[in-house]
Amino acid sequence: MSSPSRFGAIPEAAVDQAERHLRDTLGIALAHRAPHAALIVYDTRTDLNRALTEAYRRAAPDAEFIDFDSTTPAVILAAFERLRAGDLVVLVQSTSFRMDAYRIRIELFKRGLKVIEHVHLSRMPGEQGLHYIASLAYDPSYYRGVGHALKARIDGARRGVVDSGDGAQLVFASPFEPAKLNIGDYSGMTNVGGQFPLGEVFTEAKDLEAVSGSARIFVFGDTQFLVNKPATPITIIVDKGRVVGAENSTPEFDQMLSIIRAHEGEVWLRELGFGMNRAFTREHMVDDIGTYERMCGIHLSLGAKHGVYTKPQLKRKDARYHIDVFAVTDGVYLDEMRVYRDGSWNLPPP
Repeated sequence: MSSPSRFGAIPEAAVDQAERHLRDTLGIALAHRAPHAALIVYDTRTDLNRALTEAYRRAAPDAEFIDFDSTTPAVILAAFERLRAGDLVVLVQSTSFRMDAYRIRIELFKRGLKVIEHVHLSRMPGEQGLHYIASLAYDPSYYRGVGHALKARIDGARRGVVDSGDGAQLVFASPFEPAKLNIGDYSGMTNVGGQFPLGEVFTEAKDLEAVSGSARIFVFGDTQFLVNKPATPITIIVDKGRVVGAENSTPEFDQMLSIIRAHEGEVWLRELGFGMNRAFTREHMVDDIGTYERMCGIHLSLGAKHGVYTKPQLKRKDARYHIDVFAVTDGVYLDEMRVYRDGSWNLPPP
């Protein structure tokens, strides 16, 4: 009988795995190395927090470590002040660290610091912590090769189709906005780092009203930012970029649509997200919707809010909602090329 782990539901072998993944993330994705300093701010409220913090102690033994719950915001802010541009800050958070009006990641980026944010870890208890650790694996040939290939195809495509099976197809009869990358390649970017895990390329139709058809939704984000998985996929009906119906719906999904309509008048479909993280599937899930967003497949957003792209018919001040929903993904087509099949992205490097 094996001895119990120091990290509760997280076995020692998983901490070893996390160490390997974080070494690759720090060395390859973030390009963190001497003489640059590292500061890890953590809390110990969950098994996953404690396991990740230990993995960072091994992967970055020269870093300074501060327990958020055992000190004051003034001490943490003073530690930030001592860092120089190019240094690294890692935030290992059971929820999300709050220090009055100080917007941590934004302020750190303003100082030219690299940032890794692990957030809402308390939403991923038990076995979900193992899925989260697996999602931190960094394979540069996959993320950078497939990621850049996807961007090239998206940016050059005249149209696209998401096939959800059972006759459900969502048609994007429009070119796409320039795709954005979250693949651990920060060349040419102002900020280095962000919320982890990695693994997403996203865009939206240049002409939102050119999107019509249907998609089968197997997971959506609820009002608590948690994964809601209905017993049967919900089929959304989209006409001219708006959700106009939902078949096999649930009271929770109907409530979410009602909330959006009450404040925005109608339910726009905006983001088209190409999730790349192979640790998350329809079977391997975590409860935190912001983390599960990296799932290998297609996610969409409902609501008028999208901070990256602007549209003339949507005023940013009036846009309140961006609800992630996840489509059953049998196939994805960009022009005539099928870029997704059998649960994975299939396309040659650009």
